Amino acid sequence: MPATNLKHREVTELVIRGFYAVYNELGYGFLENVYESAMEIELTDLGLNVSRQVPIEVYYKRRAIGRYEADIVVNDVVIVELKAAQTLAASHEAQLLNYLKATRFEVGLLLNFGPEPSFKRKAFDNSRKGKMSWIGPQGNLDKKSA
Repeated sequence: MPATNLKHREVTELVIRGFYAVYNELGYGFLENVYESAMEIELTDLGLNVSRQVPIEVYYKRRAIGRYEADIVVNDVVIVELKAAQTLAASHEAQLLNYLKATRFEVGLLLNFGPEPSFKRKAFDNSRKGKMSWIGPQGNLDKKSA
């Protein structure tokens, strides 16, 4: 898929721009919550709608099996997971991909405020998720079928 056809490309490009602005200002060494606060300010200044620590219930066979809080949800379409690690690990990528598999969100960004700034973009189309139910960030039950 060409880069120009990426789902929610405009939003993810602004988030990545904001990520580098925050990194250039703060650098490496803070806890994730410091970067989260700074990202909220930067992304809001870029005109994006930002929600922090968004509770998302995960369902399996229509039964709640767990809950997590997305670090940031942007424009109600992109999950942003923040890390302040030495490097991004496969487990960080798996975590984000699983969030996408288990929710209505199709696009996620993994941003690492490590010694060198880095990011990963993950996508998982709802059409590939089969029959699923989940609770979105506003608590409304969404039903999707393949």
